[in-house]
Amino acid sequence: MMDKNERFLDPNIPDEMAATIRPKTLDDFIGHDALKQNLSVFVSAARSRAEAMDHVLLYGPPGLGKTTLAHIIANELGTNFRATSAPMLTKQGDLAAILTALEPMDVLFIDEIHRLPTAIEEVLYSAMEDYKLDIMLGEGPTAKSVRIDLPPFTLVGATTRTGLLSNPLRDRFGIDLRLSFYPASDLAKIIMRSANILGTKIDENGAKLLAGSSRGTPRIANRLLKRARDFAAAMGKDFIDTDTIKTTLHQLHIDEVGLDEIDREYIRAIIRNYAGGPVGIDNLAAALSEPSDTIEDVIEPYLMQLGFVQRTPRGRVVTENGYKHLGFEK
Repeated sequence: MMDKNERFLDPNIPDEMAATIRPKTLDDFIGHDALKQNLSVFVSAARSRAEAMDHVLLYGPPGLGKTTLAHIIANELGTNFRATSAPMLTKQGDLAAILTALEPMDVLFIDEIHRLPTAIEEVLYSAMEDYKLDIMLGEGPTAKSVRIDLPPFTLVGATTRTGLLSNPLRDRFGIDLRLSFYPASDLAKIIMRSANILGTKIDENGAKLLAGSSRGTPRIANRLLKRARDFAAAMGKDFIDTDTIKTTLHQLHIDEVGLDEIDREYIRAIIRNYAGGPVGIDNLAAALSEPSDTIEDVIEPYLMQLGFVQRTPRGRVVTENGYKHLGFEK
């Protein structure tokens, strides 16, 4: 079994060239038109009132553009962008150092916000609601509470697991935006845009073929584009055509709908070991030698989107479409 960290299609792996191809404005951001329209209204309203925009919660599977949208919000507001990740905030002083360094109207981005320690989260409540920071100085009988005024700011939190957010924290976000998997048509546009920025030529049919194998995820689409560019160079081509992309997908063991060997092994395990299901997540994790959260966050969402797998109260079940895709009879 391939280690999760080595998996080419893992959307959690950061894009080493994200800053190069990342859209800077809402107009450049492809897809999620309704979300963009609403966000444009919220940004314009905040700017017209010269106020900090309401705090924003972005949620959805990894690789869909949550970090990109956070950057865009700051760009559209014309403010500074400050970024951190919840696992990096281990004590109140870590959060206090970041909050007290903010300037008026700044955008603070916290990735994986569902992983905030409870003590840090509680400090964040008053900062979000009242722009006040309440911290304890000292320990024991000599400890005292200090309240610090903060400049108005906008917190943008990103999470892949909204179910792990506490209700008090989630309630403090005035704007709640969900990102879902992209249709192939939007991914093809993203691929064409990225190819242009990278100075790579790709034909429209090639972009569509690549989009269909990108699991509805822009991060994966851009990663596949870069590998297709490598194969094109190795084949002595100055452009990426459909033959190059077919070679790329074949070499990377990715099929026409974007499944790799780990996805196929997941489906085969349920069919062969558990008669197609239902099977509990713990048994499945043991059979695959994969952590249960990897299965839930990385493997299953796209398989469910395709309709190959269902989560039922009794466990995971492979659907008829899942059987057919792998050539099994139900």
